[in-house]
Amino acid sequence: MKLHKISLALILGIGALTSCEGKLDLTNPNQQTTGTYGNTVAELEEGVIAAYNHIRMEGSYARVGYMIDVCRGDEVWNSSQVWYMPFDDLNEPITDEIGQWSWREWYYTINVCNYVISRCGEDNASLTDQMKRIKGQVLFIRGLAYYNLAGYYQNPILITDYSAYSTLEGLYAPNSTYDEVLDQVETDFSEAMSLLPSRNEGGEWARGRATCGAAAGYYARTLMVRHKYSEALNVLKAIINGQYGSYRLMANYGDNFREGPAYENNDESLFEVQFLDYGSQGTDDEWTPVNTSANATQGSAIESNFGPGDFGGWADLSASPWLYNLFKAERTTSGSLDPRLYWTIGTYEPEWDGFEYGNMCYTEKMTADNFIVTNNNYGGLPVAKHTNLRTGLYDKVITGLHDGINLRMMRYSDVLLRAAECENEVNGPTQQAIDWINQVRRRAELADLQLSDFNTKDKLFEQIANVERPKEFGCEFGRGFDLIRWGFFYSADRLNQLKEHGAINFWTKNGDYPYTPKDPVSYSSCNKSTYDTWVQGHEFLPIYQGTLNDNPNLVGNSANYSTSNAEYFTGNGWTVHPVVDLSK
Repeated sequence: MKLHKISLALILGIGALTSCEGKLDLTNPNQQTTGTYGNTVAELEEGVIAAYNHIRMEGSYARVGYMIDVCRGDEVWNSSQVWYMPFDDLNEPITDEIGQWSWREWYYTINVCNYVISRCGEDNASLTDQMKRIKGQVLFIRGLAYYNLAGYYQNPILITDYSAYSTLEGLYAPNSTYDEVLDQVETDFSEAMSLLPSRNEGGEWARGRATCGAAAGYYARTLMVRHKYSEALNVLKAIINGQYGSYRLMANYGDNFREGPAYENNDESLFEVQFLDYGSQGTDDEWTPVNTSANATQGSAIESNFGPGDFGGWADLSASPWLYNLFKAERTTSGSLDPRLYWTIGTYEPEWDGFEYGNMCYTEKMTADNFIVTNNNYGGLPVAKHTNLRTGLYDKVITGLHDGINLRMMRYSDVLLRAAECENEVNGPTQQAIDWINQVRRRAELADLQLSDFNTKDKLFEQIANVERPKEFGCEFGRGFDLIRWGFFYSADRLNQLKEHGAINFWTKNGDYPYTPKDPVSYSSCNKSTYDTWVQGHEFLPIYQGTLNDNPNLVGNSANYSTSNAEYFTGNGWTVHPVVDLSK
């Protein structure tokens, strides 16, 4: 069941009209205020829907807020050389307002969540089951908001009390530390776990909503940000054992990237962002944080960003040659290509004839001589995920906020691979870690890994970080978050590895260059790497200068001042796994 948008007006202040002595004071009965709204369960339910609606805005997950982290990873490069270049090159200027859009959107979301939470009370034991679900959902969404804010901006403002908005001191609060924000994220997810039902208990209600399984999955993710591997492992094991609902890998990997009730909110999905299917949306693209039109499209622009220019896309982002050749390096047990390649990168391959929808780019059949690139001027391998490039639903990209494919933000395969990573960190390479990895590999019909091939913790980590996760989650949100928590920016060999992964060669259709976008690229001879211009501190986004100007108590972060975060990382006793050659 899709969650349809209901706009909630949260108005600060008192709606009464004051008057001089001897005149009648009147209150507009149609004007909702924070004093008159939110006193019934039905009104609080509307507040929950408003919170969900805000995670579907341009700066949250409908476009820019999703794509910034995709750019930050090493699996994608900016082929348009315009729109996302500062994010892809990790040199976003402090004066670029686009970098503030995620900040804007997530604080809208937090404002709504804080209001609903303020109406729920602190005694969870006294809440009805419906009120527990209300409070649990907004706690989850607030935790999600601060998870993103910390992951992007490092030291944002922490506001958890709705009454703080009633004073200038509350509105213009200072930064909180990275650890303070993550402490709150852990608290919100943990409390949500105790309040929300599982997907099994929730039934139809749970389709499209946060459940205790979603909260548990994000709680484990947050613990892993600060290397709390033992705690995270316990949570992940509980999810695997069914404590927070029943999850399983879908037999067909592609079912995680199609739209429609037969595929979305499926048994593999712990949490996904809901968009209306193609043909059921409105007509108005509203690139604003409010989406007030009754005819708003209620889709995302992910497909527009990924789509090839010749098929109506904006041709912004392409898959890296490293990711493509990583897929090509290992065949299935029957000698075929990894089926995940089909759904990740939109290339022609002879093996795809007769597989799924075949060698199709929208409704056009690809051939060996009909080479589809993302951008006609710079080349690039088209990203197929979260697009209809492989489904044949329509013949070209419907640009704007029209992509109806839900974004699966956490899948059960992530639980399995994170459990394997935590098990490896806590106990070293073990058969249990290998078994969890092999569950994911078997879905792709790849041969089982053998424990005997991984004699050190470092080697198994390399397999997880730079083989299993890229192939399972390639070109999805989250890789940039991983690179930060792994400390890859704070190690010379890891930084060099990122430069190799991000290396690309420009290509044009007129044959100026003697290679194709599929060819392996060496950093020593490439046109560019997306990590060439990274300087210390810029693994995070800077806090926008206009926001700093508006709030005199706010200061910048490591990206504003180009200061290193290596000392914070090592000061916590964390180490960066050295690069390991998996061929040896």
